[in-house]
Amino acid sequence: MAEEKTTAGKRRRNLFGVFIKDRTGATAVEFALVATPFLALVVALIQTFLVFFAQSILENTVRQAARQILTGQTQTADAGLSSTAAATAFKTQVCGYGAVLFSCNANLMVDVQVASNWASANTGMPTLTYDSNGNVNNLQFNPGNAGDIVVVRVMYLWPVFLGPLGFNLSNQPNNTRMLMASAAFQNEPAAP
Repeated sequence: MAEEKTTAGKRRRNLFGVFIKDRTGATAVEFALVATPFLALVVALIQTFLVFFAQSILENTVRQAARQILTGQTQTADAGLSSTAAATAFKTQVCGYGAVLFSCNANLMVDVQVASNWASANTGMPTLTYDSNGNVNNLQFNPGNAGDIVVVRVMYLWPVFLGPLGFNLSNQPNNTRMLMASAAFQNEPAAP
């Protein structure tokens, strides 16, 4: 009986030694160890690229939309509209410029204000407040008149996804990132 236990123990040690010395699965194990961080890095890079690309598209969109106000085209087109209808029409116009990536829904917010002078022109990120329905209630639409200093700010809540290692670019609730672009300019004078 004691001899059988010794033989079984030797057999186990031999199998363990063979297992330790066997290198046939080493490549698969090494790949499994390296693949997870590599894929996490790739996902993080793609997400970062998408956020920067969306920011670039948003800046181009604001530049095109601001040009419509600067030249007086928005004021002329909105002459007979109420301020709510004019704001909706301008938001639709902004959506048309950024239709490549942005949808015209509650994620897109447009704020157009007249500043009394250049020192008071606020182009920074606004503090958003919401009403009971979840709508932003402190946005304005005032394209001004000829010679007015106007600040156009367009914000978009860009959806982001969490990476495998918890890499997260969101800065707003519901896994979204607030992208914002602004333009400050003085409206062209009225035509003589």
